[in-house]
Amino acid sequence: MGKPHNEEDDEDMFVTLSMDNGQEVESRVLTIFEAGDQDYIALLPLDEKGNDNAEGEVYIYRYFEDEEGNPSLENIDSDEEYEIVSDRFDELLDEEAFDEMD
Repeated sequence: MGKPHNEEDDEDMFVTLSMDNGQEVESRVLTIFEAGDQDYIALLPLDEKGNDNAEGEVYIYRYFEDEEGNPSLENIDSDEEYEIVSDRFDELLDEEAFDEMD
């Protein structure tokens, strides 16, 4: 599995997250983006019916691929790192909204 989203591929990709409480959450991959020298992934959790959640809550994780291209996710532990990453994600959303207005 390569990077879940690129401009040429409009097919949505999904992942199942295993939460700390044992619950599994199906999520749609919004994008993979870079902040600093690290890749991050933005996921939109789905509701029980498989629709985007009404709150618009987004999960962001560090994103890695091994030598074979297998993806893995890692929690963001520091508030400072999370702030930088969420600011970058907001910039991407603003750019996308601007592009859609053209």
